[in-house]
Amino acid sequence: MDSQNKNLMLATVLSALVIVVWTVFFPPATPVAPEEEAATLATGPETAAPQGAVPPVAATATPAVPETAAAAVAEAPRVTIDTPELTGSISLMGARLDDLSLKKYHVSLDESSALVRLLAPVGGTELNAEKPYYVLNGWSPVAGLTAAQVPGPKTLWTAPEGAKLTPETPLVLTWDNGVGQTFTRTIAVDTQYLFTVTDTVANNGTAPVSLAPWGIIARHGIPDGRHVYVLHEGAVRMTDGKLEEIKYKNITKMDEVAGEGQAEILTATQNGWAGFTDKYWMTTLIPDVNQFTSVVKYVASADLYQTETRLPASVVDAGATTSVTTRLFAGAKEWEAIAHYQNDPGWLDSLLGDKVDPDRPQVTRFVDSIDWGWYYFLTKPMFRLLHWLHAVLGNMGWAIIALTVIIKLIVFPLARTSYISMAKMKEIQPKMEELKERVKDDKQAMQREMMALYKREKINPAAGCLPVLLQIPIFFSLYKVIYVTIELYHAPWIGWIKDLSAPDPSSILNLFGLLPIATPEPGSMLFVLSLGVLPILLGISMWFQQKLNPAPTDPSQAMIFAWMPWIFMFMLGSFASGLVLYWIANNTITFIQQYSIMTLHGKRPDIFGNIVASFRKKSGAEPPKK
Repeated sequence: MDSQNKNLMLATVLSALVIVVWTVFFPPATPVAPEEEAATLATGPETAAPQGAVPPVAATATPAVPETAAAAVAEAPRVTIDTPELTGSISLMGARLDDLSLKKYHVSLDESSALVRLLAPVGGTELNAEKPYYVLNGWSPVAGLTAAQVPGPKTLWTAPEGAKLTPETPLVLTWDNGVGQTFTRTIAVDTQYLFTVTDTVANNGTAPVSLAPWGIIARHGIPDGRHVYVLHEGAVRMTDGKLEEIKYKNITKMDEVAGEGQAEILTATQNGWAGFTDKYWMTTLIPDVNQFTSVVKYVASADLYQTETRLPASVVDAGATTSVTTRLFAGAKEWEAIAHYQNDPGWLDSLLGDKVDPDRPQVTRFVDSIDWGWYYFLTKPMFRLLHWLHAVLGNMGWAIIALTVIIKLIVFPLARTSYISMAKMKEIQPKMEELKERVKDDKQAMQREMMALYKREKINPAAGCLPVLLQIPIFFSLYKVIYVTIELYHAPWIGWIKDLSAPDPSSILNLFGLLPIATPEPGSMLFVLSLGVLPILLGISMWFQQKLNPAPTDPSQAMIFAWMPWIFMFMLGSFASGLVLYWIANNTITFIQQYSIMTLHGKRPDIFGNIVASFRKKSGAEPPKK
């Protein structure tokens, strides 16, 4: 097989590899049938409230007629929510939190674009701009009451005239069941994303009653957008100190549980929480009790995903009153806010003087609701450092570059060993060529002589691999930091880079904006061809880094190395600009370090000569003999 055929096969294999990697990291969005989506948005089956005590609890799926439920929610009175971070409303039908948008976050870089909407109700055209997603609280009858005599999804609560929920003015709702029990629900909200729901029941009857409180987060359908393999989206919960993440596709595969449908039930004996998490947003119920039952379930007929927290039953004697409190986090996954609610500074913050506030309840491991990944032991401190650099420098792009410099300084001792080893390998290159010429095709003799040569010259050939191996978890950790933390959402750097969490918007297809030609949208398969400035700089930086050393003598290896920068240029071109910026900075610093160290050891890299030699090999010309 001639050289051209070999090159063609190698190019084909590498191209296929890029497509495979792209598909794994960026699978297409899960399609939704238009007629199914329209039906869900228009009517959405009502959430089934749990029935029974805890523990155990048996729930019966008794949804209301869809049209009736949707119409009732749409027509019910609403109370406005207005805080520094949130805007929306609460429906008095079930006292459901089902209309919530985030004031600081827009769906695009245009400040006039719509706010990011977190929660959306069932029914109604104006209110229901997205798939229904809402939160409900209620009571289940255990003894002395029926389902119609306790608050549930269809209960119409009474609010004071002109009521409005703000951080300064909690909302107080009331409902009388007509048989002796009065229910009061007090909803408070702070200046960030935490709601506190306190349910009180006063038994004015003549006999004791027993009932159990519950909370539900219901989501109709999977949220729109790309769902990436490396990022968790779906249910997330903490029970007895154990974090569990359940993707939407795995929720649909749950086993049938008697009286529950497809569900997974856990009983917690310690402080915990449960809810749904997206890339940047989260809705989580946090019971203020140690013992509760956490349920994750799926109703296939309605494409309904649901997380529940069920609390133990309470016996309320005649003339007595009982209360229970559940907190709700509904907002952006900002590290500072989540860490504040966790109320646990950790060992590093403790050294810096941060203390636990004894008056604020802790939320166990709440910062782990952010998907830190496998290398969380690297990702967490890396994010803290990036967060601090951002605060000091005032720009996330420069903070990424500064973080790269710090990481390179930390691993510099290992890198120095690697570069020295490479310099020594280059020094003995003539002896290696002489050895190959002497032993020719005797592989065993070649191996034996090479090991003897390494031993005489005191060279460890594996020393050059260690920094590369260390860089792999560092790369994935920084990728996680850049991809999942909201601090990079719509964060600008310089010039045309307005959002470090998105790919470079410039494109070579329209000469970087000089031609009035539309380019492929991010997320499309053709976008891989729409190379921006940063991806091109990435390829060039990798190419220059390679030219510090001569190309391998083996033709196959030389071809792989020749293609690698441009393969990575296309492969990483659709990644977040912040990640590409890190890789460019990393390559540039590595180039400077390696060039300096090799020069100090008397082996200055012949960059120009290596570039010329690589072009001669491509053209088939023989290099001049010395």
